[in-house]
Amino acid sequence: MKFRHIALLSSLTWASATALAASDAGVGLAQAAAPLTAPAATRNATKPDGTALPPPSSAAQKLYASAKNDILQVRSLLRSGHTQSSVGSGFLIGTGNLVVTNYHVVSQFALDPDTYVGEWVDTSGQRGNVELLAVDVLHDLAVLRVNRSGTGFFKLPEHLATLNQGQYLYSLGNPLDLGFAISEGAYNGVIARSFYDQLMFTGPINAGMSGGPSVTGDGAVAGINVSKRLDGELVSFLVPARYAQDLLKQVARQQQAPKDFTAVVAAQLLAHQRAMVDSLLATPLSLKNMGPYRVPVRESEQMRCWGRSTVKADKPFTVDNANCAMESAIFVSGSLQTGQISIRHQYLRSTGLGALRFSQLASDSFKNERFGSTRDSRLSGPSCTEQFVRNGTLPMRAVLCVRAYRKFDGLYDFALLTSSTDQPLMNLQSRLDARGVSYDNGLRVTRAFLEALGNGGQP
Repeated sequence: MKFRHIALLSSLTWASATALAASDAGVGLAQAAAPLTAPAATRNATKPDGTALPPPSSAAQKLYASAKNDILQVRSLLRSGHTQSSVGSGFLIGTGNLVVTNYHVVSQFALDPDTYVGEWVDTSGQRGNVELLAVDVLHDLAVLRVNRSGTGFFKLPEHLATLNQGQYLYSLGNPLDLGFAISEGAYNGVIARSFYDQLMFTGPINAGMSGGPSVTGDGAVAGINVSKRLDGELVSFLVPARYAQDLLKQVARQQQAPKDFTAVVAAQLLAHQRAMVDSLLATPLSLKNMGPYRVPVRESEQMRCWGRSTVKADKPFTVDNANCAMESAIFVSGSLQTGQISIRHQYLRSTGLGALRFSQLASDSFKNERFGSTRDSRLSGPSCTEQFVRNGTLPMRAVLCVRAYRKFDGLYDFALLTSSTDQPLMNLQSRLDARGVSYDNGLRVTRAFLEALGNGGQP
């Protein structure tokens, strides 16, 4: 599983709404982005082929009827013209005026309040402004204050409901900006492949439902809709309710809302990278053999490795690849995900080239690497140094590039690229990328990686 296969559920933007309208025959943009009308749970829904979807169960209908007054749509609007930029969901806690949603639902007006503003809309069409009180970028949560109160349906008590694998959950929200809806599915355990726990929900949830609640049959909040797999069927993920519980406690303790959420996000990302790097380097990197070389990898719940060999009859060389990457990243904005480490090794060997032609092949492969643009609005241009080094057993050509985050002080992207220089007809090229780390931790990771490379495998 790669994090690129995971879609955050509030990614219904103007562009995706336009694409939806263009792809649905006979449905114009005005219809696809229509104002909220009758709940989807009470309409005669149909599949794309025109056949009727199965009606919701009586349990889902009862839950929806009880919960609908406390479900909100959370919108990000351009301040200029108040046009809609993105859409997610949220829910009122107890009888108060606090709303839980995802951080990525509110990220635009959290990081750029001069350009964007938030708005809530309920199932009856009422709307109002929102006030952002707190964010938890690591668990993708936010708390808002609105100018209306809940009925008391959704609660986050001190002792949360115990979940059993296979039990039914019900997710609520506003899928694809088509109207409020409820989806049935099963709880299938805690997923440990992301750096922070998530719950697996085997049920249909879609873009626009991010930040909506997922509840048990008796209405207890189990989690918050956050993402789904793009390469699977009905594989979705929830933020565990305990993280929302923690953020609400933080709101209760704070005197006032932060004035600068960019600084809050930066502090949380710095905390994440410390934990991430400490976890990565808590034990020595594992060593694998690729031909005569020894290469470092890390295999864990959060980081998976995959291998592939390319042998073509018409090519006078063979390439073996090993790739390891963390299976999740931290969402910061629509254009930036960070807090992730990846490792790549490429072992080339000649099966018919002379030393000169093979050297040119290896050099061309090395030169094809990219380290980012100087025109990137998120990060500075790459500052790179190149040296020929030897770590004790392996002579290498090494390039280290560092990029600074423009908005988040103290965070950097590190990229280390190496190429062995010891064999005329064999070549090992390795790359480490550490995204969203402090300068000191970037040096720690690249040093450990460089020192672990070496000779010692079997030819």
